[in-house]
Parts: sequence; structure tokens; C-alpha cells
Amino acid sequence: MTRITIFKKNGMICEYQIKGHSGYAEEGSDIVCSGISVAAQMALIGLNEVLHLNVKYDVKDAYLHVELLDFDNSSAQSILQAMEKTFEDIAKNYARYVKMEVKENVC
Repeated sequence: MTRITIFKKNGMICEYQIKGHSGYAEEGSDIVCSGISVAAQMALIGLNEVLHLNVKYDVKDAYLHVELLDFDNSSAQSILQAMEKTFEDIAKNYARYVKMEVKENVC
């Protein structure tokens, strides 16, 4: 199962973490893991390489943790909210394979 955690402060996303493989299909054919990975990586690239914001991240096999140090940025929040909506949709449609949690006021 893939576990997605989104951390917020005052309603703004400041951090996200993804752990585990979904187990939906074999590695290389798993559309659930692929969709989550694309959304998470797109957000990271948007924050880091397009907006040039101060981002800390750690990437390993079946693990991604991203912390946005300057999260009070409307462009960053637009990217992160789109990512969150994508994760919500995936978690809703593949509930046996994805667990999503949002934690408020923890950044």
C-alpha cells in the first residue's frame, strides 16, 4: 500500500511524504504507483526548477519527502493544491492500494 501524507499550516501545504508501493500490479506495470509518482515529481520539479523556491527533498526507492521552506507563495500553493487533488482522486478510486492523510498545523 502507498501512504501519502500532506502537511499543512494555516491551510497551506508545506510538506508531503509518500511511502511504499501500491501493490496494484507488478513493478513497471503499476498504474497507481505511476500516477502518484508523476504527480509528486511534477510538483517537486515545479517548485524547485520552475519557481526556484527553497525546497528540501529526499528520494529513495518507494519514498519521497518534500519540504517547502517558503510555502507562503501563491504559485507554489497552486501547484501543491493540484497535486493534492490528484492524490485525492487516486486514493478515492484505488482505496485498497492508497491511503491518504492530511495533517493540519504541523509545519
